[in-house]
Amino acid sequence: MPPSIAAFDAAVAEHDDKLAALGFDIWVGSEPTFTDRFSASPEWNHQAVGGDKLARAESLVVALHSGSPGSMVLRSVGRQYPGEERPRWSLGLYRRRDGLAVWNGPPDPLLVASPVVRPPDSGSLAKSLSLAFEARGWSVLPLAQPPGVLLSLDSAVDPPDPGDPRLDAASIHERPIPASGLCDDLAGAGIYRFLLSCAEVAVGTVARIELPAFASPDMFGRVLAAIAEWAGKLPCLILAGYPPPVDATVEWTTITPDPAVIEINTAPDACASDFLLRLRRTHAAAAEQGLAPYRLYYNGAVADSGGGGQITLGGRTPLTSSFLRHHRLLPRLLLYFNRHPALSYFYAHDYTGSGGQSVRCDERGLAMFHELRLALVLLGNEDQPNPELLWRALAPFLADASGNSHRAEINIEKLWNPFLPERGRLGLVEFRALRMQHRPERATALACLLRAIVAMLATQETQDTLIDWGPELHQRFALPYYLERDLRAVLADLDAAGVGLCAPICEELLRDEFRLWRRIEFPGCALELRRALEFWPLLGDASSQDQCTSRLIDASTARVEVLLRPLEARTVGDCPALADWRVSAEGIELPLHDEIDQRGPVKVFAFRYRSFSPALGLHPTLGAQGRIHLQLWRNDQRPAWRVTLHEWRPEGGGYPGLPADLADAAARRSERVQVQLVDAPQATNPPPPGALDRWCLDLRYPKPC
Repeated sequence: MPPSIAAFDAAVAEHDDKLAALGFDIWVGSEPTFTDRFSASPEWNHQAVGGDKLARAESLVVALHSGSPGSMVLRSVGRQYPGEERPRWSLGLYRRRDGLAVWNGPPDPLLVASPVVRPPDSGSLAKSLSLAFEARGWSVLPLAQPPGVLLSLDSAVDPPDPGDPRLDAASIHERPIPASGLCDDLAGAGIYRFLLSCAEVAVGTVARIELPAFASPDMFGRVLAAIAEWAGKLPCLILAGYPPPVDATVEWTTITPDPAVIEINTAPDACASDFLLRLRRTHAAAAEQGLAPYRLYYNGAVADSGGGGQITLGGRTPLTSSFLRHHRLLPRLLLYFNRHPALSYFYAHDYTGSGGQSVRCDERGLAMFHELRLALVLLGNEDQPNPELLWRALAPFLADASGNSHRAEINIEKLWNPFLPERGRLGLVEFRALRMQHRPERATALACLLRAIVAMLATQETQDTLIDWGPELHQRFALPYYLERDLRAVLADLDAAGVGLCAPICEELLRDEFRLWRRIEFPGCALELRRALEFWPLLGDASSQDQCTSRLIDASTARVEVLLRPLEARTVGDCPALADWRVSAEGIELPLHDEIDQRGPVKVFAFRYRSFSPALGLHPTLGAQGRIHLQLWRNDQRPAWRVTLHEWRPEGGGYPGLPADLADAAARRSERVQVQLVDAPQATNPPPPGALDRWCLDLRYPKPC
């Protein structure tokens, strides 16, 4: 059972107090993603936009706005990927952190229930806005086509040439984002272009103003006040355009589309307690719209929403970020994650490994691994590396095989990146090896874990070097048992460093019930079958697929952990009964590893099999192995037990529908494991050549004829 809400909240508050007492100011943000898990429509399965996704996002904005007093709705420019003709939509909430209203003008039409009176035409709106700006002593030039206003807040700025093509450019919502990124060249020169138009929405025809980019929240606030006064008699107004300026005094939360999900980029919080409250409001608003943070498959398997659950750490300002204040922190972080694969895999989404969405720095091949080792040595010889040197030294290694930094487990493209306009030098580090968490408490526990690791490594001297795990990385650490042991070692390190996490947070971090297929008790021992990690291969040339929004992988291989425990926890020497047990898979005995943990002795191993035959994938001559037979026996004693794992419904036929909830999904996973008592153990065979490694039996290898 999860810890109580009160106990968990108190543990998070204690974590905040502990870091504050040590002088750490570690801000935290996240990107929760939600889906309609019952829908078969493309926009909730693989497409980014379409269907009812925009309408659901608009309802989310309304719900979040109600809990965000003083905020305003701003429809800014979203992302654009190769092959897409125009930027995606992006709905945002902009708010002052001191609670004062950032906007006192007409509401967005999403917040208006009744029909509205048609506003004046665009030309008239532009003329009246010019007068409002001039009344404040600002220099104004009219725009005829498209209707709008040019504003200069500095009289020393020369007006643009009437033939400047930037003056009559289309709306930024209607034209592609250049390869160099979204940038307002006119605003950079001190000239601000406002476009006026009318838009048809649910409540009628409304006025719309497209805003330029602004350099500071203070400047933006002064212009917003002028626009609010000008628009005072309008029943509602759409504010659109460039994303607003952000610093520690304001919040900016966006709701955007991604393949199969709606993504919410939350404003960062100064402490984990505020982060928890924000996530609770976000999850509640999503639930009201019928959106879930996870998916349930027909056979009871549990997956994340289809998006990610990334967490970003930074500071109140870029230069106060711990990653820039403590120049040894980031190299130590890479070393620590290298030494603790649990941080890469225990909370990861389904697609991990060298071709995945959160590639470790040691998953890019031996050559880059050795270069990284040298880079860390050279960086360690620098007394005070500046932020740009830190970024240049490590950024080449934090990317996937194609050089895409957005698919790195530790993403520093917004740390101090001179090649990312406006957003590159923010002092941020994003942790991407995180699936979307089902509960706000679980995500907050992860935030506390990462903040504590940062606090520990910021000041702790370490002589660690990179470990070349070799095949062990994707063999031993594919098993949940070894990941949990490694995670406990991390928690012990935090305790020793004085930044340990309280029991309710640790309990939340160690919960992993959704991997469990079934636990079965036998005379003297219990068998647990858990879904393990599988590192699915990327098909085709990774570089050629780099510019695509989706990539082809072969996800047909599944790995299952087999774990035996005595029914009563004992020491290894006091439990001879466990040593007598044997397990085979498809007639091949598994060489179980003898281990011991905080619960006592345990035996553990794994097997792999092909769960389905993909239309496009590896090994076209290999069919599905949707029914796997295990056998348990105690030496040569009678009886024995046959355990059959079914990939689908054991009695055949289809399921009546998707699982109603997590409990229904757990019941389906359990019923797919059937147990039968047999008279005696069957004879076992040696494994086929190449089928057995130190931690897993690969049942895809054919048995010798």
